[in-house]
Amino acid sequence: MGTEDERAEAVLQRILSSYGFTMQKELSEKLDIARNNISGWLQRNSIPASVILQCALDTGADVNWLVKGELKKVSFDSVRRHELQGKDLFDLMMSSGGKSVLRRILDAYGFTTQKQLGDLLDISSGTMSAWVRRDFFPGDVVVACALDTGVSLLWLATGQGDKYKEEHSNESFKQLTKFVINTGNLIESGKWVVDTELLDDPTEDLNYVTNNKFSWIVDFSSNDISNGRWLLSIDGDHNVYDVIRIPGNKIIVKNHESTSEFTCAMGDVQCVGMVIVTIIKN
Repeated sequence: MGTEDERAEAVLQRILSSYGFTMQKELSEKLDIARNNISGWLQRNSIPASVILQCALDTGADVNWLVKGELKKVSFDSVRRHELQGKDLFDLMMSSGGKSVLRRILDAYGFTTQKQLGDLLDISSGTMSAWVRRDFFPGDVVVACALDTGVSLLWLATGQGDKYKEEHSNESFKQLTKFVINTGNLIESGKWVVDTELLDDPTEDLNYVTNNKFSWIVDFSSNDISNGRWLLSIDGDHNVYDVIRIPGNKIIVKNHESTSEFTCAMGDVQCVGMVIVTIIKN
């Protein structure tokens, strides 16, 4: 599991805390695993993704907090506890692998092909084919997908429950319409969930726009161009640009990814919306 940003010991302590345990023995009994397995995690500095998933589903703890220690510890009263817990839940996750979990991962990202997922996560097509062929449950990818997209862990891991409602029914989360920029075209592609603490005004017409490497939260209701970053359509080609207004009702337009820029009249571009937040994937 990709816990490189945090020591495995810290992740383990958050898992124990979520269950209300003080000893590794209690966790080994809960998960029906040998105690030396837990010692092995610490020696390898890596906690299995399936354990993190199970803890999040068992306890309601926020997966982002479990993995990274970020945000507050979340055992929401509003998060419904699931009927299946412990080994029964683990067995259900393991039996939901292969083609079905790959399909849910693609749906969560709004992808239509395995190549798009492979390009995003740097995973070969051969690896994904092996998931299907061996009916394998890719726990690391499930965790990464949940953190990236905000979809329900229960739905992503097992196919049960609602894609979004299960863990985002409280008022601190908002669903945005997701758009993908593909060869200049702006294509609607599902939903994306965001914590409203990131937003200045969650009542605006906010949408999530991505081209895989960069993503933006864009207010489609703001179309009066001023200095700042904007989603523009130039001759039907959509992209994000940094804009500076100059006298004569003209603007300097600079591509957000390069140093290239040009000057044009305001009427030469179509404003789709103002960028509120920029997200860069490393």
